[in-house]
Amino acid sequence: MSALGLPRLHLRATDSTSTRARELALAGAPHGALVTAAEQSSGRGRQGRTWSAPPGRSLLMSLVLRDPPSLVPLAAAVAVADVCGPEARIKWPNDVLLDGRKAAGILVEGRPFDGWAVLGIGVNVAVRAEDLPAELRETATGLGREPADVERTLDELLRALERRLAEGAEATIEAWRERDALLGREIAWSGGTGVAAGVDGSGRLVVELPDGGRTSLGAGEVHLGATWRTRAG
Repeated sequence: MSALGLPRLHLRATDSTSTRARELALAGAPHGALVTAAEQSSGRGRQGRTWSAPPGRSLLMSLVLRDPPSLVPLAAAVAVADVCGPEARIKWPNDVLLDGRKAAGILVEGRPFDGWAVLGIGVNVAVRAEDLPAELRETATGLGREPADVERTLDELLRALERRLAEGAEATIEAWRERDALLGREIAWSGGTGVAAGVDGSGRLVVELPDGGRTSLGAGEVHLGATWRTRAG
């Protein structure tokens, strides 16, 4: 396989790096093809949200992955956490937190049955509180670096991804568990409440239920505390 990051398409501005990378994947781009942008107007987050990033202060990237491993979201989250530092933690499934606030997010899209995926990553490399919309200032943060460090951070992340994506599933799960932000904490999701009990071998979130049983979540969103229905309005 070719090295991650080659070939590379860099754009001053785009709607979404993942949209561009998906187009490249469908056109036959090789494993490791990279799309980056200084600014994007419609960056995609989980649950249909828009990823908000001030121009020039965030790493905005999407990679084409051919024959991706099954645990790409978890491996990518661990790689991002490696770059964010030893204090970084991962909120299932793939938000990377510093001091409990989101510093990076990962979204995997594509056609696994056709043998490819697009790995989209946003990292708040040099984002300051004043750069963020008021509603995000309590929940988001940056790495405390400068805009000139965005390219260096990209280099670090590509190396970390190369290493983590090559690891086996067992190593990925072990590394992820070491950074689990939810372990032992009360959570809520659309189907109920419980206490997070780590991830299983398939990367699903294991939850201990109030009645003593257990369940596993394979997708969706969880919140800290038993207030999902209130938060969801």
